[in-house]
Amino acid sequence: MFAEPETWVAIAFVILMGVFAYVGVHRTLLKALDHRSQRIKAELDDARRLKDEAAKVLGDYKARRASAEREAEEIIAGARAEAERIATEAKAKMEDFIARRTNSAESKIAMAEAQALADVRAAAADAAVEAASIILSKSVKDKLADDLLTKGIAEVRQKLN
Repeated sequence: MFAEPETWVAIAFVILMGVFAYVGVHRTLLKALDHRSQRIKAELDDARRLKDEAAKVLGDYKARRASAEREAEEIIAGARAEAERIATEAKAKMEDFIARRTNSAESKIAMAEAQALADVRAAAADAAVEAASIILSKSVKDKLADDLLTKGIAEVRQKLN
């Protein structure tokens, strides 16, 4: 048994463990492991905190994005409504302009017709007076002719104008 090398390795291992226990290596080893576990725990806590902050910031940005999209949609809807209102106003103004122009043209046409009618009547009256004066001057003579001529011309002018 003492001649086998495994026995001496086992004895040396037990002696080494005894020396380590006497010197207090196990306490140092446990302290190092405790410090390492505390450092890892602190890093995990920091990582959790950073993850929570990142999630909060992400939620914040999502809310801002949604708000900006709603605001953009409202602006677009407002611009469409404004464009429709302007188009409706422009159409109404154009229709009003056309109606006023039509009324103005109709009024001018009516005035031109009335003026033309008055001109025709005046020309007819002048022609009738001229014809009457020629006929009367050839058929009636002297003072009676002058009286009839003046009276007839006055009557024709009165009736035709």
